Amino acid sequence: MKISHYFEFEDHVTGGIHESVVHQRKMLDRLDLEYTVEPTLDADVFHCNLMGPRSVWYAKRARSRGVPVVANTHVTAEDFGDSFRFTNALAKPLSPYLRWAYGLADALVCPSEYNRDLIETYTDVPTTVISNGVDREKLEGFESLETEYRERYDLSPPTVFLVGHVIKRKGLETFVELARRLPALDFAWFGPLDLSLKGRETTSLIEDAPDNCTFTGFVDDIRGAYAAGDIFCFPTHEENEGIALLEAMTAGKPLLIRDIETFSWLEDGEDCLKVADAGADGFADALERLKDPALRNRLGTNAARRSEAFSLSTVANRYQSLYDEVC
Repeated sequence: MKISHYFEFEDHVTGGIHESVVHQRKMLDRLDLEYTVEPTLDADVFHCNLMGPRSVWYAKRARSRGVPVVANTHVTAEDFGDSFRFTNALAKPLSPYLRWAYGLADALVCPSEYNRDLIETYTDVPTTVISNGVDREKLEGFESLETEYRERYDLSPPTVFLVGHVIKRKGLETFVELARRLPALDFAWFGPLDLSLKGRETTSLIEDAPDNCTFTGFVDDIRGAYAAGDIFCFPTHEENEGIALLEAMTAGKPLLIRDIETFSWLEDGEDCLKVADAGADGFADALERLKDPALRNRLGTNAARRSEAFSLSTVANRYQSLYDEVC
């Protein structure tokens, strides 16, 4: 079996989508499946990760030639807004485009049950839930970087942290407000800033953040973030799955998350602490609780245990089954 595993705009798209594609290709290597990263119809399956114009062109022709099309549903109109400049304006027209584009596939891969429920309002193409997975090997040895990264960014434990692109949708306003309310705690957001791509409100939140709130920008070794951080605070408003959350779990970090449908599989008080209110009050109260090392240790241990089901070696078999089905 040969797979055309295509990622349109690969040289430009970063963040969770890029990481998901890296994970998929590692899984294909584990399965010992032949694949090319070039778009081609000389394959048994055409698998696209981003339904841009070139992907759509190949998908339409693949269907006409009897080559099954698999597409990942990384992008939805719902999670497109509050990301970068102009994305709010583009979110509305994006919805009908995605409904049409995803409708060209023979099978859609959704990273979570929440995402599948959403995509099933877009199209009646069969869907399969396959997690983006977590690359446990990538995080190996992260503990050894603790001193280096705490000193680099002047962070004292327990540090409240987040990993990923700094965008409003991920709860930037709440994160900054928490730092302002809790000046005795250090807050650190590890990830690219890309201020030239941000709207005025997002830029203002970053630039006016209190001194105990650090935005590191791009970090050369992401393991350093999980070494220096103690409490993974993820007040995101919309998420398809959250690779950084899976990584934090793998690193045994306690989770403080917004109670949104995407995270319904996590149990409040066992795997994480969840906050239901829209503002920062509930998060501030939860962080006061998480000053207790025993609670942090219990939640982190439980989270690490739950993360084992998301290892690439486990998730890879789902892709093998899907390819077998469509062929």
